[in-house]
Amino acid sequence: MSSGPLRSLRQPGPPNPERVTSHAGEVVEIAFTLEPGLTINDAIARPMQAAGIAGGTVEIEGGALGPFAYVMPALSVDARFAAYYSASFHPTDPVPVERGNVTFGEKDGLPFIHCHAIWQESERGRRCGHVMPHETVVAEPIRARAWGLRNVAMRVIPDAETNFALFTPVLLEEAAPVPGGRRGACVKIQPNRDVSEGLEEACRRHGFARAVVRGSIGSLVGADFTDGRHVPSIASELLVLNGLIDAEGGSTLDVAMVDVDGAIHEGRLVHGRNPACITFELFIEEHRP
Repeated sequence: MSSGPLRSLRQPGPPNPERVTSHAGEVVEIAFTLEPGLTINDAIARPMQAAGIAGGTVEIEGGALGPFAYVMPALSVDARFAAYYSASFHPTDPVPVERGNVTFGEKDGLPFIHCHAIWQESERGRRCGHVMPHETVVAEPIRARAWGLRNVAMRVIPDAETNFALFTPVLLEEAAPVPGGRRGACVKIQPNRDVSEGLEEACRRHGFARAVVRGSIGSLVGADFTDGRHVPSIASELLVLNGLIDAEGGSTLDVAMVDVDGAIHEGRLVHGRNPACITFELFIEEHRP
């Protein structure tokens, strides 16, 4: 486990003064099946739009994808970016899906997803990475569970700090709390902010004493796990497997991440020691014991 000052990665643009962007509303939860023959983008977008969800997250498992295209994290050779992606991979056979997390929102006015997943390849074995939304097709039905908001959009917009266009929560309208209703928030965390502490900040902002992390994806500047492992890779693709956030500290995040060499690392992150690399896109739901 590393010690001393929190790791950081210099970004090409000026730091965004708003290190944690979040907006809250009433949670809409749905379950559905990704339909074979559709791109993964369309298979997720159609039921999310039908439910009126403007921004949210989806957890998927089972079934298979094929044709399938994905990229891995990579070091950047371009000064315009602090980290980047590999060339795309295209397995020849359909790949069984172990688990995937998906941010749902819009890009250029059209429904769009951002998916990090774990799957099995016949040639390379267990793999993890960033699924290409328009090149990847559902081969066998995939189970999905989703959480989202109708009054908050996740919208892909330019991020001057990183030089990427990134999913960012955008408030469409204020939503008054519904008595007995479930409250949640879409969250974006900027680079070099510890992810757990950023989520705790969002909880305090919205009056959540505790919150459960639903779905959610991002990247880290290396990683420190509670069992003492340290991952030095500054570029990664990551999905949150489980997360419980306490506004006063002591939050837990269990993740699976892939590094630039393709190695998968799973475990619980050390609180306060894991800064975002490019971004973190998260959905939290208020936890009421």
